[in-house]
Amino acid sequence: VELSSSQDEEIGDGTTGVVVLAGALLEQAEILINKGIHPVRIARGFEAAAQVAIDHLATIADRVEFTKDNLEPLMETAKTTLNSKILQPFKEQMAKIAVTAVIDVADLERNDVNFDMIRMEGKTGGSLEDTALVNGIVLDKEFSHPQMPTQLEDVKLCILTCPLEPPKPKTKHKLQISSAEAYEELYKQEQDYFVNMIQQIKDSGANLVICQWGFDDEANHLLLQQELPAVRWVGGVEIEHVAIATGGRIVARVEELSPDKLGRCGSVRQLSLGTNNSRRQERILILEDCANQKAVTVLVRGGNKMIVEEAKRSLHDAMCVVRNLVRDNRVVYGGGSAEISCSIAIRKHADTVVGVD
Repeated sequence: VELSSSQDEEIGDGTTGVVVLAGALLEQAEILINKGIHPVRIARGFEAAAQVAIDHLATIADRVEFTKDNLEPLMETAKTTLNSKILQPFKEQMAKIAVTAVIDVADLERNDVNFDMIRMEGKTGGSLEDTALVNGIVLDKEFSHPQMPTQLEDVKLCILTCPLEPPKPKTKHKLQISSAEAYEELYKQEQDYFVNMIQQIKDSGANLVICQWGFDDEANHLLLQQELPAVRWVGGVEIEHVAIATGGRIVARVEELSPDKLGRCGSVRQLSLGTNNSRRQERILILEDCANQKAVTVLVRGGNKMIVEEAKRSLHDAMCVVRNLVRDNRVVYGGGSAEISCSIAIRKHADTVVGVD
């Protein structure tokens, strides 16, 4: 199981192959153990054979040459990967998405790809060919109030991990209000707290609030009055992605907010998915032209959840293959030919070696 997980993490494909190979090696190891050979000695033999195989692969490998202006070799490789997947009918489009996503976040000088900067969002409805690459972040959220504007330009956003509501005492408490005046006073205190909080956000220069927690109708109404669009219940992982992409700092208290902690992006728009006459329109937020250009999101569409999940897995495999070619552009030929070649090389080496220390 660990071997399969490692293969998926490093390569993205071939998980079944490594399990079958490991099973075959263990089967041969059992025969040697039954002959009385110590397991450590067998393990050393496997390691020596692995080194011979690696050295031999280096001699039979070819290189896939590509540049930022000529990505055709990467496209061909990605299309080959998608041939056996559910995305095969749209492999041209999907291969382009996979290659563009990886190249956008790659550092070609260092042959490195920061895979964490590629987000995958899946949404049911529409068909597989509606899948698109967004140069920015896609959030499965909507603005907290339906009357807030659905499109913002030149956005400065503050990222908060504190709820926009009056502080609650940690201990058990009771508050007895015996007159209308006392109630009015309490209401005014809450109002002042909200107004002060929202004014601090406005003073920092922010024109969009991204909040990890929720806020009640009172705060929502005041945000609308102050023309300050807001998004609530943005999860921890998503909020980190937003912070990295926009160059903003995650702020735990409104009092600590300052202009240098704001994130920046070119535009934020709310997109409605589904037809107007459908019972429930799903909405998503798209943050484009972020301060950190090396942040992309693949928005996967499909008829149902199973199709979307399968498409995400297939695209992940294609992107892993492209990433591996960016890291190391050597390839060997498939169909078992490389394995047979290694097998012959190891056998020849084993015949010439007297013993393994």
